[in-house]
Amino acid sequence: MTGVCPNQQIEAMIDAGQIRAVPPVLPAQVQPASLDLRLGNVAYRVRASFLAGAGNIVSSRLNEFEMHRIDLSQGAVLEKGCVYLVPLMESLALPEDVSAVANAKSSTGRLDLLTRTITDGGIEFDRIPAGYSGPLYAEICPRSFSVLVRPGMRLNQIRFRCGQASLSDDDLRALHAQTPLVDGPAVIQDGLGFSVDLRLPGSDLVGYRAKPHTCVIDLDRIDAYDPAEYWEEVRTRDGRIILDPGAFYILVSREAVHIPPLYAAEMAPYLAMVGEFRVHYAGFFDPGFGHAEAGGAGSRGVLEVRCHEAPFVLEHGQIVGRLVYEKMSERPTQLYGAGIASNYQGQGLKLSKHFKAPS
Repeated sequence: MTGVCPNQQIEAMIDAGQIRAVPPVLPAQVQPASLDLRLGNVAYRVRASFLAGAGNIVSSRLNEFEMHRIDLSQGAVLEKGCVYLVPLMESLALPEDVSAVANAKSSTGRLDLLTRTITDGGIEFDRIPAGYSGPLYAEICPRSFSVLVRPGMRLNQIRFRCGQASLSDDDLRALHAQTPLVDGPAVIQDGLGFSVDLRLPGSDLVGYRAKPHTCVIDLDRIDAYDPAEYWEEVRTRDGRIILDPGAFYILVSREAVHIPPLYAAEMAPYLAMVGEFRVHYAGFFDPGFGHAEAGGAGSRGVLEVRCHEAPFVLEHGQIVGRLVYEKMSERPTQLYGAGIASNYQGQGLKLSKHFKAPS
């Protein structure tokens, strides 16, 4: 079957030994169209980010770049601005017709915690070729906040697909005509475009900017931290803000997104030529995100924005990213937000789950 593998196929892959783990995979790791990956027991502080490269294995490249290793068993701090490599508990023995793509989980991206997956022989981050057999590693670089991590924490996730799953623009237009994918006009070009909302109803609060000097965030603590200690509010009354070079922002899409049960989507950056910024963490949108059957009524996409070389004026309604829709190989037996712990169904402008809701 062609398409993205749903949860029941992922479970079958685990049973068949195509997905392996020590200790075994937990049921809570299996999402409607992806599998959460768990940190192992050790982190390697490395001099720089790297890829293994064709014909090389990651463990041999570590000999070139390792500075020291950190035991995570009792918890350890990964410091802002440093690069770490952590072997994951999961490994793969994929069939020849199944490839995979990995990505940071939503809460990871909202903490500006750059997390990418690398493999033996890998020439790209987060891309696992069909038939890959071997270990998985997470490269972690905290950009805004130092974080406390432990073995078993789930910072990234992996999605499996068989064959070509992406919808063409014509297919996307037909799907939107059948079941609206956004709550307004659909801008379709190499995917479904989405724009930034800088005129939120009844408020001049349009986003948050990470503060430069903060305390450590324990990733196991949920609804625990005062946003004011970590974030500056971004406010505007005229529908535009100026992004500062090097700063990290949490904003929200103008469109409410809908992912029907037979589809999944991936957030991809928009054309680099539109400005000195990017929505820099791609993200997975599971089947059922924003879907009425799964308790949604369209859900806004949270935008994790970093400005690059020069200050840049970002204006209300400006297109900043695109959603690439993919067909599922079959309907998942569970949907995002329907009977599972889905933190961001029906969301608007929202920080990660680690922060208390604004009073």
